Amino acid sequence: MPENTILSPQDALVAIMLAVSVADGSIRTAELVQITNLIENLPVFAQYDQAKLQDMGPMMMRLMNEDDGLDRLFELVHRYLPERLWETAYALACDVAAADGFITGPEGQILEEIREELDIDRLHAAAIERGARARFQTI
Repeated sequence: MPENTILSPQDALVAIMLAVSVADGSIRTAELVQITNLIENLPVFAQYDQAKLQDMGPMMMRLMNEDDGLDRLFELVHRYLPERLWETAYALACDVAAADGFITGPEGQILEEIREELDIDRLHAAAIERGARARFQTI
């Protein structure tokens, strides 16, 4: 991301979701569908311009391919996402990771890094993770 990047709080949430999706090297269809559904249906995205998602995907791919990409992402998130939305960011990240039915090693690792970076209490994180698993169970 360019040094002068300015994000809305919603952009920061989208960036977190996309970071989880690209953690394993690609954006899977199920994950992209989940991100789109979350943006279309959650109140936190009510005023969000969904067209921005088209720009955010490639931008996040470039960022996550940089050596310090995750650190730069967290700097942006800390700068532009209010702390009261940190648990929301973690919940959205868990939903994206669970969307395709399994969490890969890289996805699990980035979830742990997000949890630590956003200072999500372990008990709260476990509840959020369990909720995501429950929502994405199959028969």
